[in-house]
Amino acid sequence: MALALEFWHHPAVDSGPSTREPQIREEDLVGFKYFKKILKLLDRLHLTATARDTAHKRTLHYDQHVALLLLYFFNPIVQSLRGVVSASKLKKVQKKLNCARASLGSLSEANRVFDADLLLPLIDELAGQCRPIAHDARLDQVKGILTLVDGTLLKALPKLVEAMWLNENNKAFKLHTHFELLKGIPVGMTLTDANTSEWKTLAGSLLADRVYVMDRGYACFELLGQILRAQSSFVCRVRDNSVYDLIEERALTPDAIEAGIVSDRIVILGCKTAEGRVTQPLRLIEIKCTPHRKRIHGGRNGPAQSETLLIATNLLDLPAEVIGLIFRCRWEIEIFFRFFKHVLGCRHLLAHNPNGIKIQTYSAIIACLLMALWTDKKPTLRTYEMICFYFTGLADEDELEAHLAGLKNQPA
Repeated sequence: MALALEFWHHPAVDSGPSTREPQIREEDLVGFKYFKKILKLLDRLHLTATARDTAHKRTLHYDQHVALLLLYFFNPIVQSLRGVVSASKLKKVQKKLNCARASLGSLSEANRVFDADLLLPLIDELAGQCRPIAHDARLDQVKGILTLVDGTLLKALPKLVEAMWLNENNKAFKLHTHFELLKGIPVGMTLTDANTSEWKTLAGSLLADRVYVMDRGYACFELLGQILRAQSSFVCRVRDNSVYDLIEERALTPDAIEAGIVSDRIVILGCKTAEGRVTQPLRLIEIKCTPHRKRIHGGRNGPAQSETLLIATNLLDLPAEVIGLIFRCRWEIEIFFRFFKHVLGCRHLLAHNPNGIKIQTYSAIIACLLMALWTDKKPTLRTYEMICFYFTGLADEDELEAHLAGLKNQPA
């Protein structure tokens, strides 16, 4: 499982909304037992970048740096880099995270000297421990790992450089994400400026044995061909006026009709002169949907959606209603985006260089994976809030345990 994060521009550091150092008390921080699992895995990072430290003057090590970032993610009292510094002064934090007091200088240096990519094997290990979550049994018919793909905008903070732009009035990043549906976890992310092509970004990170589930923005012949050559499959929405040569009109089963399937055709997609046209037979499924107007940049409404949508796929043998189900599940990545933005915060970037931002973002992914392991469910904002209530002492351990037990008893 590959996880890549690319940075094209350098945001400026944001140490918080105020230069005044927040006051954090010992009693404000609880829940360290939930860090035990990750602290053991972080041990392997302890000696990173110590080869030249012959005088043994380094007081903040890589494992401790990541542990403090996780404290930042899970405890809303710690709201900035200065908040991390304040928390590190507490004896309880130093004992539980096995770290010394950190300074703004040591945290800034950590973002330069510790290699962010060393977190990738740890992310892989945590992701491998995540079990499939409860899901519709019909999805078990799919051969290949169902991988939802999409991009979301992260609005830039006021201090970000102007090169990170969407237009003159909106500065933003785009976070291109691969999300495993049946585990409910992110397995790949690429961060670029807001105008970077989504389909070209995906084309650069394709893996074998995947079923990529994509919306209309990825409907490009060149990308579809590359997915097939990578020994993977796709379920992709295409334009409502897509041109095709009909090979076969398939009869609809009662289950397909009940699921809102309007037609099921085998086609050669695109006109004969289309550049990069996929020449192998594909399946084109028309399915009923609820029309809506998509919001576009600037707060304006986009064009109205039709009452049906077209789904192209090379999965010729699955029942049509299962293809429809797969595409409807694409909404799960949108739900995850809302959750991830809350966890990552987008409140403050704690670093000003690409490597430091990678460390922060990888640590946020680790936070998502830890929640998935704690709950055996995909991360949700409600569960994140409950964990934060516990970490700040507003909920006791019994209340948190009852919430987590309730999640495990919920149906798919």
